Amino acid sequence: MALVAPVVGFGASRVSWSLVAAAIAVQIMYPLMLEPWRTAVTVTSVIVFFLASVADVARLHGVTGAALLVGIAGGGGLFAEAVGVATGFPFGGYSYTGTLGPEVLGVPLVVPLAWVMMAWPALVVARTLAQRGTAVVLIGAFALTAWDVFLDPQMVAAGHWFWFDPDPGLPLIPGVPLTNYAGWLLVSVVVLGLLNVTLRRGDEPSGPAATLYLWVYFSSVMAHAVFFGLPGSAVTGGVIMGAVAIPFAVTLWRRRG
Repeated sequence: MALVAPVVGFGASRVSWSLVAAAIAVQIMYPLMLEPWRTAVTVTSVIVFFLASVADVARLHGVTGAALLVGIAGGGGLFAEAVGVATGFPFGGYSYTGTLGPEVLGVPLVVPLAWVMMAWPALVVARTLAQRGTAVVLIGAFALTAWDVFLDPQMVAAGHWFWFDPDPGLPLIPGVPLTNYAGWLLVSVVVLGLLNVTLRRGDEPSGPAATLYLWVYFSSVMAHAVFFGLPGSAVTGGVIMGAVAIPFAVTLWRRRG
């Protein structure tokens, strides 16, 4: 249930949509920037996207709801990543290269923000496609993990982290082991399970969250295929993330038709 009143009104909605627009604008800039600037744009993109998701949750579930999102997704993501860097569980052995800014426990501070920024859209996707709690959690965990099919190859190619033993991996995606996605699913089940019981289900899907998820999907397919030289992840990510993104888009279209 919601623990405090939502931050309602035109102002809250305007802030949320403005941050969504800013997040999209920054991501559009990324492939157009020269290589030396791309890391700064990456970090900026995550921060703005994070703020967009947090603002949207605050609009619908209040400040306490936003704090729960940050605590559960950000705290859970940081814990899992710190354990992962130190032990290799649950993702497999990997290491950050020091390019993404300040770190805590071997994890760049921007990384838990990335967990937050997509956990909320993934929950909205799951609640749109399913009604029962278990189905919501499983679909949401898949929706969140599917995003990493794009994220990990891009970040590995950019030199932000590397895997000690990258094989076997998904078809057409070298350099990232299957254990990574298994770890993502495990952590995502916990994160989405907690979010699903602490954030009240709304009558309609959040427009900002829906826009963010669908933007990430369609823009990632195009960017990997056209700008990043990663056609394999464009295809594999397009199929895997598309398994939830396309039904989600169709469901939204039918509801508005």
